[in-house]
Amino acid sequence: MAVNKAPGALHALAQALQRLPGVGEKSAHRMAWHFLQHDREGALLLAKSLMTACESVGHCQQCNTLTQQTLCDVCSDPSRDTSVLCVVESASDQDMIEKTGMYRGLYFVLSGAVKPLDGMGVQSAGLTQLLARINKRQPCGTVSPSTISNQDITDGKVQELVIATSFTASGEVTAHAIAQAVKGLDLRVTRLSKGVPAGSELEYVDLSSLAHSLSERRPLQ
Repeated sequence: MAVNKAPGALHALAQALQRLPGVGEKSAHRMAWHFLQHDREGALLLAKSLMTACESVGHCQQCNTLTQQTLCDVCSDPSRDTSVLCVVESASDQDMIEKTGMYRGLYFVLSGAVKPLDGMGVQSAGLTQLLARINKRQPCGTVSPSTISNQDITDGKVQELVIATSFTASGEVTAHAIAQAVKGLDLRVTRLSKGVPAGSELEYVDLSSLAHSLSERRPLQ
């Protein structure tokens, strides 16, 4: 009986693996075969790690990024500039910006880009929460994230909103929606610059990036 059940279980595993971004049917089946035939220890480790992460990782109450605490390390850092708020589409985008070491403000992580055709509207993407976040007072970084309460807050008005959504069609739609949503607020709104990548040759740069670089050119210092 166990032998007859194996193909069904294998198929279910492959289907689960297809939920990973960029993993198609063939790749999912190759991974499923690999785990079950060559690396069962790794499969059990992966299953255990996924279970632990799902049980312990939640969302930061301030910026909506992934964290195991009430407030993430960035929001609870007293050295961050609370007057600047950077809006990104995902926690992975936030991580990329952090790795540059060039940004010392705070973040707000959306639930994704606005994609009306996929059922991801303005509210689903988290723009309502973003507006609430902009109008909310900042938590004091000296307070422990595990013990913070409504009384443990201090003034810290957001003065600049940095829109750091991607330059895809959905990212541009999201950026426009954010700009429209905050119009009228006493807020400086900026957008990540785009243009010719460093180290690239002009003949290989796409026309859109080259055109934007020309329109956004600045004096050489």
